[in-house]
Amino acid sequence: MVTTKNFLSGRAIAPKRIHRKTSIVELVEGAFLAYNAARLREACQLFTQKMLQPDVTIGMSLTGALSPAGLGMAAIIPLIENGFVDWIVSTGANLYHDTHFGLGLSMHQGSHQANDVVLREQGVVRIYDIFFDYHVLLDTDSFYRAIIAAPEFQRPMSTAEFHYLAGKYVAERERKLGLKKKSLLAAAYKHGVPIYTSSPGDSSIGMNVAAMALDGNRLQYDVNADVNETAAIVLEAKRSKGKSAVLIFGGGSPKNFLLQTEPQIQEVLGIAEKGHDYFLQFTDARPDTGGLSGATPGEAVSWGKIDPEQLPDTVVCYCDSTIAMPIFTAYALAKHRPRKLKRLYDRREQMMARLQREYESAKRGG
Repeated sequence: MVTTKNFLSGRAIAPKRIHRKTSIVELVEGAFLAYNAARLREACQLFTQKMLQPDVTIGMSLTGALSPAGLGMAAIIPLIENGFVDWIVSTGANLYHDTHFGLGLSMHQGSHQANDVVLREQGVVRIYDIFFDYHVLLDTDSFYRAIIAAPEFQRPMSTAEFHYLAGKYVAERERKLGLKKKSLLAAAYKHGVPIYTSSPGDSSIGMNVAAMALDGNRLQYDVNADVNETAAIVLEAKRSKGKSAVLIFGGGSPKNFLLQTEPQIQEVLGIAEKGHDYFLQFTDARPDTGGLSGATPGEAVSWGKIDPEQLPDTVVCYCDSTIAMPIFTAYALAKHRPRKLKRLYDRREQMMARLQREYESAKRGG
């Protein structure tokens, strides 16, 4: 029988006063008590209490202009270095703009109310309230065209392979310039974190690859390898008696690419599986418009993307990622010690071999 006590059993809202020495943990746990602040608290606690267990493989998707705002060096690199992220799906734009910092190029705070006609006349590019010189684009384009011309790029490869090789060159440029931990591409290369791009042609990196093809360059993105490698990562996590978690900033194509690993395993390859175990998303998209960015974990269950038994371990926080990510990262670093790196990039062949075996077995079994 449901009684009044059932509804009033939650924690009483009586937070301590915020003071000048309030820590990030005290702020999140003590003052984030309702609405999307509460969802952010729940996200932080789900991440640190369950998702960061040693047997959980964490995939993160990145959408929106996060790296231009400095979140690559401020938040994403610390997550990578501490073993809190094992593989990534990102827009190509985030990786392109991340490269600026690794090359010693600068972006600046500006005003979203600036006159864009005047900015164009002065050779200044605007991303809302971020300004940078047009030559930042040209210099970064030149860097990518130079490395793409190298012999090691003259073949088809997954976007993870491409970003690993590009990260090697960015890391070397950082070293020569005396820069420290500016580029997430360089950090992912050093820590064996594979980075995939769901739409590799949809960025300035892809545009330069296409331009080089006109000159006879033989680099091609192998999107089939991307689809199968990401599915293999998730299957390996499950078959190793572990769990799979998704950490989503924004939505869009990277979110779907991260989540479609389970339908690829179950629906397309015919391998018995249940879905991801943990789902955590920060988004400003509404679910009622039918867009993927706002699709809830409950809807994802109907596609086989999320294990229905794990719905209690899902959180959606409706918040700008540029607000949520720094708080989320600071809380995680304060609450959880570093995890051992999984270095999934180094294990791609092994994981693909398992996927191939299980696919062949599923076909034989009808």
